[in-house]
Order: sequence, then C-alpha cells, then structure tokens
Amino acid sequence: MLRPVQANDVPLLYEHQADAEAAAMVGFAPRSRAEHDAHWARILSDDSLVALAIVDDAGRLAGHIASWTDTGDRLVGYWIDRELWGQGHATAALRELLELVTERPLVALVAETNHGSIRVLERCGFVTVGKHQLPGDPVVEVRMVLEDDAQP
Repeated sequence: MLRPVQANDVPLLYEHQADAEAAAMVGFAPRSRAEHDAHWARILSDDSLVALAIVDDAGRLAGHIASWTDTGDRLVGYWIDRELWGQGHATAALRELLELVTERPLVALVAETNHGSIRVLERCGFVTVGKHQLPGDPVVEVRMVLEDDAQP
C-alpha cells in the first residue's frame, strides 16, 4: 500500500539508506543524517515530485517510491528496507505507482549488479535501453524505460 511520505517517516528512511549492504547493492553512497534530512525536506516541499511511503500488511514502513523529472526525463526510483527484500513490496509499489504516474516514457536507472530491482522493473514492463558508467565510478548503470504501449 502507498501513502504520502510524512515527516515522521524520514528517520526510518534514513536507516534504510544507511544500511551498508543495501547501499552497496544499489551503488549508492549513504548520505549523512544532515544531508538525508535536507534531501527529504526538499522532496517534501516540492509539489512536482511524487514521493510515497510503501507500507506492508502489518502497517510497517517498508520503504519509499518516488517519481520526478530530471534532464527532461520522468524518472522513478524506490528503496526497500533490506530486511523486506524478496517479499514483493517493490513490485506491488511500482505497479501501484504506475497507475498514479501516467506520464510516459518513464525511466529507471539501476545499478547493473542490482538483479532484483532489474527483475522488478522488467515484470512491470520496463526494458533495458542502454548502460553507462561515469569515468572513475565503479557502478555501471542500466537505463530502463517504460514506453506508452507497455503492458505491465
């Protein structure tokens, strides 16, 4: 189930992104608490963003999913608490988000080593259209796109 992210979610979202194993999987350097809080303050004050909390059947905050525009692309991204990986939360949240965010194409950028997330995106109709790696960055990023005619 999705609901708007609330200010009282931000501390637990910090813990999710600070998990070293999860951060390594997605090729993300965890933010400091101050950076994280400032990041979420910007998100929560920007009406052009869609930022939703993912809540599991027990009512726990399982993660978040968001959509925003950057360099002309409408992007989607999500983060699931590592303890809840493999339980279908990402797939269910992405399917629900795709009903709310109808703009297409929709783009996801994912670390090539994040096989679980790539499978989630594929299940929801995204296809790989390319890969890139910034000079000096060990992370190869896969660009996946959901087009107008995709059937998740």
